Amino acid sequence: MAKTPPLLPAEVLRRVLWIAQLGGTVVLAVSGLLAVLFAGAGDYLGAAIGVIIAGAGVFELHGASLLRAGWPNGINWLVGSQLYLLVTILSYCALRLSHQEIPELPPEAMTMIELSAQQLGLTAQAYMTMLYRFSFFLVAGLTLLYQGGMAFYYHRRRTAVMTALLEQGLADSEPVN
Repeated sequence: MAKTPPLLPAEVLRRVLWIAQLGGTVVLAVSGLLAVLFAGAGDYLGAAIGVIIAGAGVFELHGASLLRAGWPNGINWLVGSQLYLLVTILSYCALRLSHQEIPELPPEAMTMIELSAQQLGLTAQAYMTMLYRFSFFLVAGLTLLYQGGMAFYYHRRRTAVMTALLEQGLADSEPVN
């Protein structure tokens, strides 16, 4: 099987910009929507977390705009946005796990939960606690993999991005921020 040559720096930059634009937009839109929904439901902690997470999307979009303008430190913003999002979500999961608040469920759902709990030899409360914990551990684990992976992705492309900016004659000056 033939080995493919590495991508040209300009192509790496194009891909990094595309991913950053998409990722930042999705994080901003989803977290903003969730913040509004949580606020509407009276969950002000959830709304605040949504707004804080939206900041990661703003940071990622800012990093992409810096790179488009030829400023190499935009890559730092991309890496930082992923680490910021990672820490924020892990902190939220830790908070929810240390202060468990299992919400009231409709009677139809409780019937299903009671049947499932019986099959496992658990009480409904123990089963719900297990599901609650599992869901936050799952979110934390997936966040660690995805956001950690994205931070590593951006970090590993730093040299190619800088090379592409230099080749385009854009990496001349460093912004103040």
